[in-house]
Amino acid sequence: MHDARWTALDDYYGAALVQQDAALEAALADSAAAGLPAISVAPNQGKFLNLLARIHGAKRILEIGTLGGYSTIWLARALPADGRLVTLEFEPKHVEIAAANLKRAGVADKVDILQGAAADSLQRLIAQGAAPFDFIFIDADKPNNPVYLELALQLSRPGTVIVGDNVARGGAVADATSADPAIQGIRRFIELMGADPRMSATAVQTVGAKGHDGFALAIVER
Repeated sequence: MHDARWTALDDYYGAALVQQDAALEAALADSAAAGLPAISVAPNQGKFLNLLARIHGAKRILEIGTLGGYSTIWLARALPADGRLVTLEFEPKHVEIAAANLKRAGVADKVDILQGAAADSLQRLIAQGAAPFDFIFIDADKPNNPVYLELALQLSRPGTVIVGDNVARGGAVADATSADPAIQGIRRFIELMGADPRMSATAVQTVGAKGHDGFALAIVER
């Protein structure tokens, strides 16, 4: 589902408000040239994440799903000088591309890329007693979203902000009968956010260059 007006408006927002620099543009270009899927957040969405993290005063950020590091750059740029970002990526090729993109953007010294299955990396962080994160962005394989949410909560504190991407999927998430594992994973993710007393959450639909989709937003209450 797509409408040319959505892309035109995103382009307008980007030109008027985002004005991404050469490092961000190169991150997208190099990811495309390497054959990575074109599923990075849009520029205005990247800045939205950056502003959310800055508004929250996040010093420790966890990202589940690095891809080529485009959203990672936006989030890393939200950190103060002593901030730290941990990002998780399964594909070694994606890690290689992301590492180069982060270096060119000048944020590599603030970022740790953990390669491997995200659930395994999260469990290792928990076992190692990692300090809680202030801001968590979940944007990886959707069937495992419920697993990522539960593990992310173990790496949170009261006040931690959790953002989940791609929670509309062109409206398909409203279909409880869908046989698509991604749709069922997102539905369970949303339902867990709503049912777990540790969180207060909402979700919004978005339209734009990425089509019809949405974000879920939660704050950890306890």
